[in-house]
Amino acid sequence: MPIVVNLDVVLARRKMKLRELSAAVGISEQNLSLLKTGKVRGVRFATLEKICAVLECQPGDLLAYEKDETRK
Repeated sequence: MPIVVNLDVVLARRKMKLRELSAAVGISEQNLSLLKTGKVRGVRFATLEKICAVLECQPGDLLAYEKDETRK
């Protein structure tokens, strides 16, 4: 998938564990883990807003587009 989730990178920079983020945003650790590994098909803007508020980042810090050369 050309959209890459960099949640693990941002968490590492903030020295925060997924469990701490889960408690702060009120989203299950399991759902955040699925997001972190890119195994979700979408994310609600409200969820993205909560994560960005806690991590003090921008949505572009969490999401990146990488062109998929195998797709046409």
